[in-house]
Amino acid sequence: MPPQLKRLIPLFALFVLIFIVARYFLVPESFGEAGHYRFNSLEDNMGRELHYAGKMACAECHEEYYEYLSSDMHAGMSCETCHGPGLKHIETEDAAYITVPRSREFCGLCHAMNPTRNAEVVIQIDLAEHNTEKNCVECHNPHIPWEIAE
Repeated sequence: MPPQLKRLIPLFALFVLIFIVARYFLVPESFGEAGHYRFNSLEDNMGRELHYAGKMACAECHEEYYEYLSSDMHAGMSCETCHGPGLKHIETEDAAYITVPRSREFCGLCHAMNPTRNAEVVIQIDLAEHNTEKNCVECHNPHIPWEIAE
């Protein structure tokens, strides 16, 4: 046996032993019980306070907006993407619990020129040049973006 192997085999065995011991202490107890995740995380998450209501909860009261969105480029988005968490708004019907963004900067989060975005999927605007004196919602209805206000 070559002398290099006489040194490498014990080192390799030590590495494997350290790995097994570390794995024993670092892998959570319920990992792998029902899939490749920590099963106890389901219980942990059930105890968390909810904030989001979901798109269908919005549709119950705002059916016209839901119909508009279902047929346009924003169809895959939840209402809460732009309007923020809506559970308290749904429970109390208080408009103070929902956001109505109107600024150019907000629309620019998705639509400002960005070379890393796919321009075929997300329409991009140069905010420094395009109607700089107006907010986007003055010309574009975000629920019906293909219609331009006069």
